[in-house]
Amino acid sequence: MSAATHTDAAWRQLHDAASAPYQKAGQFTYHFARGKLGRDPVFRGLVERGLIGADRRRVVDIGCGQGLFASLLSSMAAMQVKGQWPAGWAATPPVADYTGIELMPRDVARAESSIGHLQPTPRFVCADMCKAALPASDLVVILDVLHYVDLDAQEGVLRRVRDALTPGSGRMLLRVGDAASRRGFAISQWVDRTVTRIRGHKVSPTWGRTLQDWIALLQRLGFTVQSIPMSKGTPFANVLLVADRKP
Repeated sequence: MSAATHTDAAWRQLHDAASAPYQKAGQFTYHFARGKLGRDPVFRGLVERGLIGADRRRVVDIGCGQGLFASLLSSMAAMQVKGQWPAGWAATPPVADYTGIELMPRDVARAESSIGHLQPTPRFVCADMCKAALPASDLVVILDVLHYVDLDAQEGVLRRVRDALTPGSGRMLLRVGDAASRRGFAISQWVDRTVTRIRGHKVSPTWGRTLQDWIALLQRLGFTVQSIPMSKGTPFANVLLVADRKP
């Protein structure tokens, strides 16, 4: 078996395992989880690029939705224990102390009913990311949610994330849309609003920045930043910003 075939098989196994718990919450929740994990390139991208890190055990997931990242972390740990982890993939936390912050009560309920049984028990907080207390963290994940608040509020969230992260080793994984790519950004916003309606949530205004503006803001706040295109296979203009807190 080639290395590519082996990793494809491992990803399918991981995808199945991380999606399976959501069957308990009904067909919509399960198919949303399976579709999001399978079609959004960010999840496999985080794994294959080794961006999580085995020592980053205190994880905060802002805008966690149904808690897909928590389920993924648990499934990754289980595969490593069983010796099923591809040699080319970097290790991820064997045990994650996970806190998910989500504004929408329906998503919190879906998360708790689907993966509330995991050990250690993931914590889900139904709160506004602009106000919620952020525990001391090794890794903060913010995927596609900062555009829901205005520019000042975005900076406020990022300042609080910086203060919660461990100096010198804390990392934020932030996916944003690059507003400089007008077509891709517009498509992503339209799809985002459509999915929000389908999930039964109110559609809110959005605020974007260009990639260069995002990077400049993070550098000003005390992060070193690496940008990685993260919209492969989609028409979007999404970019993953790997932001490490300086010592």
